[in-house]
Amino acid sequence: MKRILGWSAVVLLALLAIFVVRNYQRVALGGVKVYETTPPRLPDRIQRPAILVFSKTNGFRHEEAIPAANALFAKFATDQGWGYFQTENGAVFNRDDLSRFDAVVFNNVSGDVFTAEQRAAFEQFLRVGAGFVGVHGSGGDMTYNWRWYVEDVIGAQFKGHPMFPQFQPAKVRIEDRSHAATREMPAEWLRTDEWYSFEKSPRGTSYNILATLDEKSYAPKGLFGKDLSMGEDHPIIWWHCVGRGRVFYSALGHRAEAYSEPQYAAMLLGAVKWALRREGSECEVASATDASAP
Repeated sequence: MKRILGWSAVVLLALLAIFVVRNYQRVALGGVKVYETTPPRLPDRIQRPAILVFSKTNGFRHEEAIPAANALFAKFATDQGWGYFQTENGAVFNRDDLSRFDAVVFNNVSGDVFTAEQRAAFEQFLRVGAGFVGVHGSGGDMTYNWRWYVEDVIGAQFKGHPMFPQFQPAKVRIEDRSHAATREMPAEWLRTDEWYSFEKSPRGTSYNILATLDEKSYAPKGLFGKDLSMGEDHPIIWWHCVGRGRVFYSALGHRAEAYSEPQYAAMLLGAVKWALRREGSECEVASATDASAP
């Protein structure tokens, strides 16, 4: 038994060492600093409505999930007759190029990915009525240089996920089944994922919680036994408005196989339809504060 435990410890340390080596600059040093200034060439014609799928990572990179999610969103576009463009070039976030899209999908985006001008273009894009769908790692940084993004777009500061085991089965409770993303979901959803915890719940007057995590169904313990519990209110999927823009975030989706799960794919399809204003009537009128923003 001692020999088995000893080998288990060696394996765990080896896996941790591989992680550190692969992600040292991206994580331990606060992320790489790569900013594009020349935008990609867009197709001459892009069908409307159109989605821009963005998967740039200056922080931790979800190597397996990103291509799987890109393929799923491309399939959505083909099946639904939407325009589609995928890139990791942050310079596409300029007023002219963004005007050719109706929603942007952040596919596991991480780190500080934009220049000041690109940030401003993205913020204006949302406020005037575009849509945003954020997936998993797009809300999973320990720190953010751009506080508007974490406070006004995602709405919650990530603090960690379980380790040893990293992936656990857990129960997701669907709170609101009136939304396009959750309309076909069961009241309780048992699935395996890397479960995010946040510093506090985004629940409030401007954030609408669609699903919460039952902490009794898994062990919310992080590295070195860190307590990641949030209590009874542990949101995992939600939406809100930024000006007239529709913002949806799901903390699910670390593993590539998630994007072949029928229920998860259906949830994301509903989210994109909603972000494109093909479903729902939310965010039609901007608040006084948002309406006056630049």
